[in-house]
Amino acid sequence: MQLEFHQVDAFTNRPFAGNPAMVYRLDSWLSDTLMQQIAAEHNLAETAFLVKEGAVWHIRWFTPLAEVPLCGHATLASAQVLFECYAEPGEYIDFTCLSGALRVSREAGRLVLDFPLRRAEPCELTAQVEQAMGMPVHGLLALQGQQGIQELLVILASEAEVRAFRPNLPALAELPGLGVLISAPGERHDFVSRYFAPAIGINEDPVTGSTHCMLTPYWAERLGKIELSAYQCSARGGELHCRLEGERVKIAGQALLVASGRLYLSED
Repeated sequence: MQLEFHQVDAFTNRPFAGNPAMVYRLDSWLSDTLMQQIAAEHNLAETAFLVKEGAVWHIRWFTPLAEVPLCGHATLASAQVLFECYAEPGEYIDFTCLSGALRVSREAGRLVLDFPLRRAEPCELTAQVEQAMGMPVHGLLALQGQQGIQELLVILASEAEVRAFRPNLPALAELPGLGVLISAPGERHDFVSRYFAPAIGINEDPVTGSTHCMLTPYWAERLGKIELSAYQCSARGGELHCRLEGERVKIAGQALLVASGRLYLSED
């Protein structure tokens, strides 16, 4: 059996920047085990699998170690693949996933994610978090999931501190939730961030669309505006344009197809 794949750099307009994602458009679902093995083989932050179900595309995302409920950059990459490689008609694509309905539209040379708002709530700063960060923390929030804390949001004082942070990955992996998001006011952007999820096989994610569903309402409230510019200042880096619309967050960025190929699987 042969499966066609496409690799896209998301939230950038140049190769070797932004966040790479692998995309598979399937006729029918593979087993969960096989999809997890394929994601581990590619060893990117996310591998997306798509199956058309009626008028919408069902999308699932896998890190090298686990399936995740929501992923922005791999959804952006998937829309780019459907538009560019498979000539998907129209100006938008509807997806469905574990987190509900998603839409990606083409607007003014960008792809725009329409994602559900994810509101993080303030929580008590524990000694474990302080020790894991190893630097002053100005605020701590948590996004709650069905099984407890899903993500932690750590607020730092400045962009310089976000850029200078050197993660203690074993300590971060011991914190509750899938990952740890750090953020601060930006110098040339409204806010900046970085994201670490070593517990699920992502030491540092280059550009994370889904975390901006948390960051946008947080910074919109503090800055008194609903349209915000954001930069994820990882080594690869990526720029995002965010807009708060009620209980939805619009996240716009560019994407670039950088590779296509085939995966060969035995028939056993």
